[in-house]
Amino acid sequence: MKRISIGTLIITMYALLVYYFGYNTYQWLQTWNLPIHPVFFGILWSLLALGYIIGKFSHRLKYFSMIGSYWFIVMQYGVILFPITTIVYLLWPSQQTIFIAGNVIAIVFLAIFIVGTYMAFSPVVRYKTIHVNKDSSSHRELKVVLGSDFHLGLLSNKKHLQRFVDLANEEQPDIVLLAGDLVDDDPIWFVKDGMSVVMRQLKTTYGVYGVVGNHEYYGRKIPLLIEEMKEAGVQMLLDETICIDDAFYVSGREDATNGKRKSLESLKPDNEELPWFVMDHTPYNLNTPAQLGVDLHVSGHTHRGQMWPNHVFTRRLFELDHGHKLKGSMHAFVSSGFGFWGPPIRLGSRSEIWSITVRFSKK
Repeated sequence: MKRISIGTLIITMYALLVYYFGYNTYQWLQTWNLPIHPVFFGILWSLLALGYIIGKFSHRLKYFSMIGSYWFIVMQYGVILFPITTIVYLLWPSQQTIFIAGNVIAIVFLAIFIVGTYMAFSPVVRYKTIHVNKDSSSHRELKVVLGSDFHLGLLSNKKHLQRFVDLANEEQPDIVLLAGDLVDDDPIWFVKDGMSVVMRQLKTTYGVYGVVGNHEYYGRKIPLLIEEMKEAGVQMLLDETICIDDAFYVSGREDATNGKRKSLESLKPDNEELPWFVMDHTPYNLNTPAQLGVDLHVSGHTHRGQMWPNHVFTRRLFELDHGHKLKGSMHAFVSSGFGFWGPPIRLGSRSEIWSITVRFSKK
């Protein structure tokens, strides 16, 4: 009963917001003397507001998903911009006020779209050199490329994946780590668009390794994902630890969405003399890996909020929501991600990969 009440409240609030945004938009369009019937506008506006949900019913409705993804921009910034226009109108009530205020808001949304699209589709490489106080066989240095949160699907597509492969190969990595949310829920578009062909272009010394994130669980097709990633040359690590070249260990954890995932302690290597790298999609807990002796811990998930000002919340939710932190002797990295969830927009964050040079020297 309580869940029904909460659900009803959320739906009601969402419907009121959609109506409020739509009413204001229609009033502004009227100042342009456009012959738009209110019923036609209401239907079109409702389809925009429900597009993302409609697209979930069938893959054939993919264009609803794509259009609905952009609707999140309206929701994100509408709660900030539309109340401002309402206050302005209450202070200076006139058709001219609606016309000017509406035009300003339209220009702001256009700027958000242009800048946000550029930040999403123009990824950068972030560099960091770290020192690990362990011997790694004959290795003195290791180049690690970290990518996460690709959300490969309709909008974060094959072309965007090619950008990652090109940037990663330029770094000449020894190993590539993919820290979860590789696909956007359902791997169907990864399969249909032949993205495995692009992923196979990654060139490394010791291979490409990945873990699942929360969105792989939402899609409920993890076996298909694992098979496709194998075809793409990516070895998925699901609660397992492997030793690479008798030089270092890599552990991949199931995402925290899986309440039955193994403890990190159970994945700890027997040989504590060799370096230990861990991939865990969501950086909820950095204390445990630091205490267990992990040397390099990589995550994603946060997107650094993706769209301003969401980073204010990710900073509060996570000890490290983006970047690098030395916790004891453990180096922790959290990537803002290479792709995006929802609209292909980034403000206050940037699509990125990390190029990490690991130097080994036991003192």
